[in-house]
Amino acid sequence: MASTKYLKKIKDLAERNLKDGIAFLAENAKRDTVIVTSSGVQYEILKEGSGEIPTAKAKVLCHYKGTLLDGTVFDSSYKRRKPEAFLVRELIRGWQEVLVMMPVGSHWKIYIPSHLAYGFESLTESSGGNCTLIFEMELKAIL
Repeated sequence: MASTKYLKKIKDLAERNLKDGIAFLAENAKRDTVIVTSSGVQYEILKEGSGEIPTAKAKVLCHYKGTLLDGTVFDSSYKRRKPEAFLVRELIRGWQEVLVMMPVGSHWKIYIPSHLAYGFESLTESSGGNCTLIFEMELKAIL
């Protein structure tokens, strides 16, 4: 019985997250500074870089902070005080999409619908699945 209640709670939370994310992205897309891709990823350029643009096969060095819609930080290389190296092709789809458009030296704010992020996977103990994510990301280098 308890597991049925727990599963219902998780399902309800995921449904609410999905609904809230769709509403947030619809409103956010109306802002003049926000660019929306064909897949639904949104971004705004906080600082335009002038360096090389990585390919999907590149290894990149990024500083980033990831938050939920309520502002909860779930990951931050800034907090660790060290940028992270990633293979672009191994990242969530939303990151893959924007990184191949970002010149080195760029600082962008990225809004990723749940289906292009972690889907039904929960990022924190209380977040539930289907979270729309917000990242501030700086592309430091192509390695």
